[in-house]
Amino acid sequence: MFYRIRILLELTKFKISLLATLFTSAGFILAHHGLSEKMALPVLAVLFLASGACALNQYQERKIDRAMDRTRGRPIPSQKLRPSTALWMSLALIFTGLMTLFYGTDSLAFGLGGFAILWYNGVYTYLKRWTPFAAIPGALVGTLPPAIGWISGGGTIFHPQLLALAFFSFLWQVPHFWLILLSSGTDYERAGLPSLSRLFTPSQLKRVIFIWICSTAVLSLSLPLFYFNQAPFGNFFLLTASLWLVWNAIRFLQSSPGRGSFHLVFMKLNLFVLWVISSLSLSSLLKASPL
Repeated sequence: MFYRIRILLELTKFKISLLATLFTSAGFILAHHGLSEKMALPVLAVLFLASGACALNQYQERKIDRAMDRTRGRPIPSQKLRPSTALWMSLALIFTGLMTLFYGTDSLAFGLGGFAILWYNGVYTYLKRWTPFAAIPGALVGTLPPAIGWISGGGTIFHPQLLALAFFSFLWQVPHFWLILLSSGTDYERAGLPSLSRLFTPSQLKRVIFIWICSTAVLSLSLPLFYFNQAPFGNFFLLTASLWLVWNAIRFLQSSPGRGSFHLVFMKLNLFVLWVISSLSLSSLLKASPL
């Protein structure tokens, strides 16, 4: 039983799917200015969609995954799961997510959910085989979970707060994806995929990633300008998190290039994002509290 659950979690990249649901929750809370029972359906829908998209991605890239050390232990290349079984599971999850959006939210949220699948599995997955810069257009997918949550919470699609939150969700993903690639060494080159390491030296790559990380930190500091945080503690948390990230980015820039340094700053970038969206959500909840 636990073995099957572990395979399912690996197939659906549960950590990534969970992060998408957290952004959906944040979008809903910020638009609705609090919690509501209506939040459950869009959050569940995004969890199903993200899980299904990740599972379908593993089906699509099963031959590539088999050629790389980092991914050959995944359920399909390691033969823990048949490709046909993974395909049907992914389609069932995607269908469930879309139907949950269709009946539990509105047509706009449903359309965004469908677009997310088309862009991630129909564009980004294949774009990675053509350009090492696929992470930039691919990061567009990350803007959709907060948008789905925001719309489900009663917000409008072009509201400045949503645009700021979506841009933050977009910006941090680019260094996130590149750090994954770079921490894998020459795996991508062996699999025949275009790699940034063929275009830049290790020092140049570090400088590029440093700029993207610092840009993410600066953007988080601008979020209060969109009236996300009225409570002083919220602004303090954002300032603390941003300074911490920039400090770690500087240490990363000064360190010797290597898989360990890429992986370490990757983990810290993820913690920073959790810090920011938790701060925004908590501040909105406390602001709505009658205390």
